[in-house]
Amino acid sequence: MAGVADRDELLPRRCVWVNGPIIVGAGPSGLAVAACLREQGVPFVILERADCIASLWQKRTYDRLRLHLPKQFCQLPKLPFPEEFPEYPTRKQFIGYLESYAKQFEISPRFNQSVQSAKYDETSGLWRVTAVVAGDDSGNRSAEVEYIGRWLVAATGENAEKVVPELEGLEEFGGDVKHVCDYKSGEAYQGKRVLVVGCGNSGMEVSLDLCDHDASPSMVVRDSVSDPPSTPVGCMQQALWWRPNGVGPPSSLQVHVLPREVLGKSTFELAVLLMKWLPLWLADRILVVLAWLVLGNVEKLGLKRPSTGPLELKNAQGRTPVLDIGALGKIRSGEIKVVPGIKRFIPGKVELVDGQLLDVDSVILATGYRSNVPRWLRGSDFFFSKDGLPKSPFPNGWKGSSGLYAAGFTRRGLSGAAADAVRIADDIGRLWKEESEPAKKLICLP
Repeated sequence: MAGVADRDELLPRRCVWVNGPIIVGAGPSGLAVAACLREQGVPFVILERADCIASLWQKRTYDRLRLHLPKQFCQLPKLPFPEEFPEYPTRKQFIGYLESYAKQFEISPRFNQSVQSAKYDETSGLWRVTAVVAGDDSGNRSAEVEYIGRWLVAATGENAEKVVPELEGLEEFGGDVKHVCDYKSGEAYQGKRVLVVGCGNSGMEVSLDLCDHDASPSMVVRDSVSDPPSTPVGCMQQALWWRPNGVGPPSSLQVHVLPREVLGKSTFELAVLLMKWLPLWLADRILVVLAWLVLGNVEKLGLKRPSTGPLELKNAQGRTPVLDIGALGKIRSGEIKVVPGIKRFIPGKVELVDGQLLDVDSVILATGYRSNVPRWLRGSDFFFSKDGLPKSPFPNGWKGSSGLYAAGFTRRGLSGAAADAVRIADDIGRLWKEESEPAKKLICLP
């Protein structure tokens, strides 16, 4: 209790009434909700812990990253991508698009405000959101602000925090170790032996980038029992699950690897078309056959396909297939070495579960991200599960009770976030108009 009292004394606190929804997070999901609310004429406040919009994209993505899906499936509501943009916009182009989006809809988040808690006050029927406002370079101290409002929109997304697995001996390894969120380019790894832990879209693409910069990557693959979600790409591609402590026998990785395009057409677009006209099982079978024709037998490379089809697996578990953009060719040529799970690290080396001992200079953990909602949203067990995702499956996970909403937790990327934003803004807009109507005049009978 003394710690709490000391903190209260150190951090001056003030209260702010919000005449509209409080949006937590200024990534694509939060911006989309704000833009749709602006169109509805509903005021709002956006709280963002970083000093910029879309901090994941601006600060925690690698240089060569592109959207994995065609731009028409990744645009936010009310504003398409510029026509001159390529089919798969680059990281810089996407950031520029988001900045233009915020400018067009006059969205001005309150930056450097890290939400510590948000809870619903049953007595008042209002949300109370406490944020710590970081101090500035001029010497101003940090302060606490409590925002009070009728509605709360959680828009921090599925990829708010990095996942770092517990790997035996990693602290004694002695070489450079970083999460993929801190990786920018393979230029710094030229001539080095790099262990890439994880083989989702991030792991595959980072391994490819390392090859392009004359590094020697080894990519760790193992079964999919308990990996965290991986890459923070626009379409929210997800990797397999990573089992901590390297426990378990070696096994082939079970993952669907699909070509990004088939005969010049996006595989994702083809999947959408197939699902429109065919049953799910048949669409899955067609995609697997096409993948085999384009990519060949990937099981020879240690990448075993799950018995469940890629679309069914996506619907049931939210696991997105890996979209190949060249990594498989490097695996076939031996430039990317595929290795089984990790048993332990020792100084300068890694011991694998099959007994191999590899000399390693650097380690890149492409082990994914997770939601941070359980850290700050209080009393929401009825709506969010322990992993920080809505309990109700898509498309019903956007609305809770007591004025709580969720945007960007659909496991369907930017298109899912856009759909959430439209639904949320329409619902709040309707309530806003109802509550803003002038009271009806009483009619006195003669």
